[in-house]
Amino acid sequence: MDLKNELAMLIRQEQALQFDRFDEHSAWQLGSLLYQRATAENWPLLIDIRRFDRPLFLAARPGTSADNHEWVRRKNNTVRRFLCSSYRMAHQLRLEGSRDDLPVAEYACVGGGFPLIVRGAGVIGSVTVSGLPDRHDHQVVVDGLCAVLEQCAETLSLPPNVS
Repeated sequence: MDLKNELAMLIRQEQALQFDRFDEHSAWQLGSLLYQRATAENWPLLIDIRRFDRPLFLAARPGTSADNHEWVRRKNNTVRRFLCSSYRMAHQLRLEGSRDDLPVAEYACVGGGFPLIVRGAGVIGSVTVSGLPDRHDHQVVVDGLCAVLEQCAETLSLPPNVS
């Protein structure tokens, strides 16, 4: 899949993976599911779910470090600023051939940050993971959202590698 087609899939994911409502229970359900999967796969994963005004879920698996917290902070900043996934932003910037001069100390345009979108309200927060390669971080979040929202993960998954 080329970069343009993959960007179209990333946009499709955001259009499909939306909540009717999102609250503390929703955050717990999603965060617990992501943590259980990380445990089953023995992944060193940091999971952060937040509304833009407050944290709702935070869990760290063995093997994570302070660096993972910094990556999560920077990915969250990217989602909050651009109201789209941090991986989508990476693709958009690559297609434009620019970096948008984002300060790397504050923003990370890599996989792992995904907007929490509520129908009728828009982007209210983010779910972010760190600990795996960025493409894998992104797909872990998409898989978790598919499970919680009862969407077909196969139709919303990225292929293993970009061509």
